[in-house]
Amino acid sequence: MKHKRTKIFSGTPWEPKVGYARAVQVGDTVYVSGTTATDPSGKILAPGDAYAQTVQVMRNIENALQRLGLGLEHVVRTRVYLTDMERWEEVAKGHSESFGEIHPATSFVGVTRLVDPEMLVEIEAEAVA
Repeated sequence: MKHKRTKIFSGTPWEPKVGYARAVQVGDTVYVSGTTATDPSGKILAPGDAYAQTVQVMRNIENALQRLGLGLEHVVRTRVYLTDMERWEEVAKGHSESFGEIHPATSFVGVTRLVDPEMLVEIEAEAVA
């Protein structure tokens, strides 16, 4: 059985370069690509501030979900990639402010860097409608 794919794009310059969508819905499941603290033009917001970047990442994820008629309450899993694991509590605070009552399954993973060195955190999410 073939499932319909609904794709949401944020308009950042990386989507056409890499060939991906911000979010893809197949059936009741939504996969949100690794999301960083960017504005729609791709400009990185809050350089050097891991907490503020996490808050922006959450806004970007929520925006993608809202365009599919969903919200953060539908998220069942996140994967958090950090360039500096020593700063995990700053990122955890931003994550908890969005998901503290939702309690998705999650992972925190330390990475050497992200696409742009100003990016401190990148988060993937999976949601179920």
